[in-house]
Formats: sequence, C-alpha cells, structure tokens
Amino acid sequence: MNSLKQGAPDRWRLVKAHGTAVGLPTEDDMGNSEVGHNALGAGRIYAQGAKLVDLALASGKIYEGEGFKYISECFNNGTLHLIGLLSDGGVHSRLDQLQLLLKGASEHGAKRIRVHILTDGRDVLDGSSVGFVETLENDLAELRRKGIDAQIASGGGRMYVTMDRYENDWNVVKRGWDAQVLGEAPHKFRNAVEAVKKLREDPKANDQYLPPFVVVDESGKPVGPIVDGDAVVTFNFRADRMVMLAKALEYEDFDKFDRVRYPKIHYAGMLQYDGELKLPSRYLVSPPEIERTSGEYLVHNGVHTFACSETVKFGHVTFFWNGNRSGYFNPFMEEYVEIPSDVGITFNVQPKMKAIEIAEKARDAILSRKFQQVRVNLPNGDMVGHTGDIQATIVACKAADDAVKIILDAIEQVGGIYVVTADHGNAEDMVKRNKFGEPSKDKNGNVQILTSHTCQPVPIAIGGPGLAPGVRFRKDVPGGGLANVAATVMNLHGFVAPSDYEPSLIEVVDN
Repeated sequence: MNSLKQGAPDRWRLVKAHGTAVGLPTEDDMGNSEVGHNALGAGRIYAQGAKLVDLALASGKIYEGEGFKYISECFNNGTLHLIGLLSDGGVHSRLDQLQLLLKGASEHGAKRIRVHILTDGRDVLDGSSVGFVETLENDLAELRRKGIDAQIASGGGRMYVTMDRYENDWNVVKRGWDAQVLGEAPHKFRNAVEAVKKLREDPKANDQYLPPFVVVDESGKPVGPIVDGDAVVTFNFRADRMVMLAKALEYEDFDKFDRVRYPKIHYAGMLQYDGELKLPSRYLVSPPEIERTSGEYLVHNGVHTFACSETVKFGHVTFFWNGNRSGYFNPFMEEYVEIPSDVGITFNVQPKMKAIEIAEKARDAILSRKFQQVRVNLPNGDMVGHTGDIQATIVACKAADDAVKIILDAIEQVGGIYVVTADHGNAEDMVKRNKFGEPSKDKNGNVQILTSHTCQPVPIAIGGPGLAPGVRFRKDVPGGGLANVAATVMNLHGFVAPSDYEPSLIEVVDN
C-alpha cells in the first residue's frame, strides 16, 4: 500500500504485535487476534492466555481454585477427561501445560484419566502430530507405572473435529462429541500412535483434517467415553475454538445437534472462554481483568463510535477491543455492525471475503458525520493466509487494499484522520524459513507453506487531511507495540491518555 508509505518515517513505522508486547510469555509466541485487539483497545499489556496458565501451574494456584475443586469432586468414582489441541504451537494450547496438568491432577487425586486429542498441523508443521502423540503416550505410560489408569481415548484433526468457531459448522463439534462422549467414530484403533500413523497414510491426509477415531480395548469397546459422574476439562487457553464445545458440554438446553446422551458431568475450561456468556461457568484459571479501555474512555468523553467487521472478526473490534466485554458502553453513543461471513467454504474459495461490504459500511458511517471514531477489521490477510493458498492470499490482500482505499477516500471527503495497522502478522510471509531466512523445503524439494501467524512487527500509518502538519511518530519509542496505539488514537482525538497507558507513538513538532 504505497500511498500509506509516503512520509515515512514520520507517519509510517512498525510496531510489535507478538510475544511480551501483547502479554504472551516469550518472544517466540506469535501474536493472535484476541491478544492483539485486547492490547489495541486496552492501551496496556496484560498477562494473557498461556501466560496466565503458566503462572497458575508454576505456583500451584490452579489446584487451589474453585474450578479445580469442582472437577476434583469426581475423582473418587469418576474419570477425568482432558480435551484439547495436542501441539506446542502456543496459539491455542501447549503440550507442556497438558503434561503439567496431567502430573498435577494425578498428584491431587485423579485416579482414572482419559485424554481426547486434536491434532494440529496449522500452528505447527503438518505431520508433527505423530511425535506429539508419542510424547504424550510416554507420559501416560509413566502415570500407569504409578498406578494411575491413564490413556488416550479419542482423537481427530482440529479443523474437522471439535475446533470449529463462530458457529460456522456444528458438524465439526458433533464429530468430536460422538467420539469423546459416545465413543463412536468411523475409525477404531487399539492406540493413538497407530491411529495417527494409519490415518496419515491417506495421500490427501493432513493433521488439521484427520478423521475422528476412538481407541478401543481388545474386545472392541471404547476405552473412554464420557459418562455420568465424570469430570471434563478443555485444556486450550485460547477461547475462539472451544466456545462451541463448551456450549455442548454445559448447556442442558441445546439444539445445535442431537447429543444422543447428555452426561451429568463436572465441566471446567482451562479459562473462561466467553465473559459475556459466562461460559464455561467453571474454569481453572481466572482471566485478566481489563478495566478502563480506550473505547470506554472515549465514549464517556463524548466520542460517538462505530465498529464493524464480518463475523470472523466482529468480536475482535467489539468484545476483545473492549477488554473482553460484550455489548455497548453506551447504546446511544455506539453502533456495532456485523456482516455475516461466508459459511460452508474455506476462505481461499472466496478470498475477497466481505472486505468491500465492510468498507462500504465504514464509508457510510464516515460520510454520515454521526461518528468521531469508525473502527473496522478487514480479515482477509489473516483468514486466507491461514489456508496457505498463495494465489488466493494475493487476491485477499488486493481486496483489503481496495477496501482501505474506499475508507481513505471517505476520510478525505470529511477532513478526517486515518490510522491503519494490523493485529498480528500472517500473509506477509507464506513460507517456512530456516535459520538463515531461506525458504524451507520438504524431502521432495517443495517449498514448505506457512499457514500460521508470524512474529513479525506490523506497520502503523497515520494521515488524512485532519492530521495537523506537525504530528509525527516519535523517535524515542523504538520498541513500541500494539498497546501504544490506544494512547496514540486518544491523542488524535484530542485527549491525553491515562497515565498508566503505554506511551503514545506521536508527538507534535513546530514546522
């Protein structure tokens, strides 16, 4: 987007969008949309997902909380089931946290444990599932040596089994339910290593889309269906792909698919996945309390606000932006518009997604002159980037460009100011790289496609006819990240940010 780069470095720079800059544990942790929008909206850095769980596990606090006490009531007579993504990707879950939880739960009274695994291949390399399953099997064998009845009970690929999001396709959750709860699946194996190896023999197989399987004993009976009196923990720390399963496990009144059997269980999430729905009602680790977000501050100071995206990112420009809080701060001051995302197709089939529709809504909001802030998310680079389809991703980025142009033209008409940035990287790098930065190749010499987010910084550009001539990016915040954007935006609205916000990226110089 060359038009935005003019005036660099005064009005264009990079900001950090991963790792500690967004509250994640290490600089190896790629950013994601939830923590990114939390930081953008909150103006401060909060310990997030993985980090909260790490702290709770390291201190042992997790075993003292209400959530763990609730599930441990089932340990004497029931089974503890752990359901989640098995990888060290660090986006939705982490293997080492599962390992610590297995150890801790067994030390705190769990006598019978069943793990229901979801293979990854999206945040980690395709094919890495086998190694993760072998590692887990070794840990469970160790627990069995200590007299604990622990084994893997079922599995499947994350995008085909359980981990749908935004109610895109309930069949995905049903496939998981059938395997995890009912003990029914098209594929039955004596152990999970054999299952994953065998299912990967299909030439089209991919860790993300492995079909569901159950592990059975010598008589062909499933080793771990979920039944009355059992405890269940979903161990992912990221919310978006656990909410639907949480509803199926928690809601007595449920009509999204036929559950056949609804076991009376004690269920807890690793974290609470939806603060507004209070879902799940029990959880092992408490969320960060994000108060006094920039959105709330601006609304209370008379700034009329419009927010819009399509379904897949609508929650990000509202719920996550507002500190994990649903609804309006003031319905008379705000309007949120959700454009339904395409359903039933992968995003590379329609890579333009709803970019133009979002831009047109933003344009109309700007030209109405009713709002002083118009906030949108164009999801194309992320959602199509995840498919690994490079040609489609180029189309996606072009669509996002066209959408930005529509918005900038409207800003031009009303004499406004723009801020263009991103919540994390994805489409800017579509290949895996070795330590020298060269594209990695597989054993057949093909370049390995990167489907995950990246750890790259993201651009931020400011401009528009309303921007005072002397405004420019400061030189003394070189390590600035997404959390610095809130104070920046507040300054552009003419306000001083609260003193505990991360510092603004801009200054005014006399020309």
